[in-house]
Amino acid sequence: MANENIKRYLDTSLTAQERAEALADELTTEEQAAQLRYDAPAVERLGIPAYNWWNEGLHGLARSGTATMFPQAIGLAAMFDTELVGRAAGITSEEARAKYNAYRAEGDTDIYKGLTLWAPNINIFRDPRWGRGHETYGEDPYLTSECGKAFVRGIQGDGKVLKAAACAKHFAVHSGPEADRHCFDAKISAKEMEETYLPAFEALVRDAKVEGVMGAYNRVNGEPACANSFLMDKLKEWGFDGYFVSDCWAVQDFHMHHHVTSTPAESAAMALKAGCDVNCGCTYMNLLTALDEGLITKEDIRRACVHVLRTRIRLGMFDEKTEYDDIPYTAVCTEESRAVSLDCARRSIVMLKNDGILPLDIAKLKTIAVIGPNADSRAALEGNYNGRADRYVTFLDGIMSEFPGRVIFAEGCHLYKDRVSGLAQAGDRYAEAVAAAKCADAVVLCVGLDATIEGEEGDTGNEFSSGDKRDLELPEPQRILIQKILAAGKPTVIVTAAGSSVNVHAESANALLHAWYPGSEGGKALAEILFGKISPSGKLPVTFYESADKLPDFKDYYMKNRTYRFTENNVLYPFGYGLTYGNVRCTSLACRDGTAYITAENAGSRSTEDVVQLYIKDTSEFAVPNVSLCGFKRIHLDAGESKEIAIPVPERAFTAVSESGERKIFGSRFTLYAGTSQPDGKSRSLGSECVSAEITL
Repeated sequence: MANENIKRYLDTSLTAQERAEALADELTTEEQAAQLRYDAPAVERLGIPAYNWWNEGLHGLARSGTATMFPQAIGLAAMFDTELVGRAAGITSEEARAKYNAYRAEGDTDIYKGLTLWAPNINIFRDPRWGRGHETYGEDPYLTSECGKAFVRGIQGDGKVLKAAACAKHFAVHSGPEADRHCFDAKISAKEMEETYLPAFEALVRDAKVEGVMGAYNRVNGEPACANSFLMDKLKEWGFDGYFVSDCWAVQDFHMHHHVTSTPAESAAMALKAGCDVNCGCTYMNLLTALDEGLITKEDIRRACVHVLRTRIRLGMFDEKTEYDDIPYTAVCTEESRAVSLDCARRSIVMLKNDGILPLDIAKLKTIAVIGPNADSRAALEGNYNGRADRYVTFLDGIMSEFPGRVIFAEGCHLYKDRVSGLAQAGDRYAEAVAAAKCADAVVLCVGLDATIEGEEGDTGNEFSSGDKRDLELPEPQRILIQKILAAGKPTVIVTAAGSSVNVHAESANALLHAWYPGSEGGKALAEILFGKISPSGKLPVTFYESADKLPDFKDYYMKNRTYRFTENNVLYPFGYGLTYGNVRCTSLACRDGTAYITAENAGSRSTEDVVQLYIKDTSEFAVPNVSLCGFKRIHLDAGESKEIAIPVPERAFTAVSESGERKIFGSRFTLYAGTSQPDGKSRSLGSECVSAEITL
């Protein structure tokens, strides 16, 4: 029987489930339990190599040396371009395979060298203070779902085996505060669970067939997310048949911080029996103790082992040959992959304001001052969960390459106050910055944040609130710098690199650009926009608020007055907003047979890309109070050009969610809107209009 099973697990004509069961039955219970660790050991007698499940690929292969670096996830969302998200993901998995092949040839199976990429992060960015929000695709469930599905398909490919395995995280109600994530209980209603927090996970499981799901640190309605009966039942309902992994060291939180168990063995048992297959951490080293204490059965261990082996089989790890084994190391950081990174950066940058100064006229400028702490910063390009690019084009680099005249650089100040002294670092550089501004015909002022200010709890260098932001303001040294530069009276463009809503309070600035963390080619993309080689075309995937003081309590997970679907006031720049150098507007809208037909024209004098957005308003009892995004399409229009585009309207767009969490169509009359922003008062006040059509079911 042993030889028969060994042959069966190598038999590629069998299903992955059949092969995994055959292989699991060749392992002892002790060996099965060891395979549930993220750093699974080798089983030499069966030729099973060691495997470390932990690898990252949020916006390019991360933490594995040199790799192509794309804009941070929030920047990818700002493109409103799922095709390009998928291309970036496909390159990420190509480079993961190339490195896996090279590492395996050297016998290296350590951390960050495998094919299970723990991305994307599809949590809803419900509060702009959350430090990890820039890892997400923003605040909208539909946009998050569409970007997430494209990313998963790009990572996993369409071959006979998975090219790499994506992982949807953090399931499912998780968005800060970072300082309390190990002990926090996120309380949420059945309605808001279904309305906001679950749709993206369901879409990735049902539609994209994501191979992995990662649980969160916190509790959800009293139960730890990594052993939550409600959430695990949802995965079963959706037909999930991949592997479930805990967030790293989350299972030990059961007894150390949540106090729902008393011992590591009890925590391991709770997680395993609930359906957590892989433990990122060390708590599953207590599985055999849990077995001895009668807390779990051998079948509990075997079931999880089958799941993890099934994923490795789907990746072709035990096959003699796969279609991806010959991807060479030279596939990493190619000219083609850098070009895609540049395209992503070009489409992600959002122009929030322009009084006509942009694009800058090179013929009229002799000297430009490039000022600010993010002007020559690689960290401002990277975000977090990143690799190391083989080259970086900072904002300063990009401007110097594109501008034929004199460029004067001054840092002006550091990002924030000195952690030791509490004093503003290099305050005497304000005078240098002002002097540079006074010498110039125009100023590009590069401010913002980086992952040392907004990021994950426990990351080295997070200065404030364990990675969360205290407010929506820039740090004080930068606020002082902005006022001093604006007082110099020169035409000024402010470029903000940040992963979230920031109010720079610079009403007298001539133009505002939000660059996110735009990846290694971000400086080139910025310079092309500044000098008019391309038009900006990014859109906000989050609401930019006026003030954090008007937001609900950070720990309140209910959606009232949060995000564009529920907010009542406090909007600085709305979700979906972003200017171009053209003047694209939608002039007609009709809906037939489930498809919206929209005529868009560019009434401006410059060609541009733009994003046509489709929103729906449901007036039934259980509908969200405002509109909801239900479709979008990126288009290119030359000056004066008009074209008709078609956008399918998903049936789900007509549904609402009752207080009990039931999703169905309650209404019969709906209004559909099409435009280059959403149909809210703030967008109209900023010059964006929508056309509408009534729909009766």
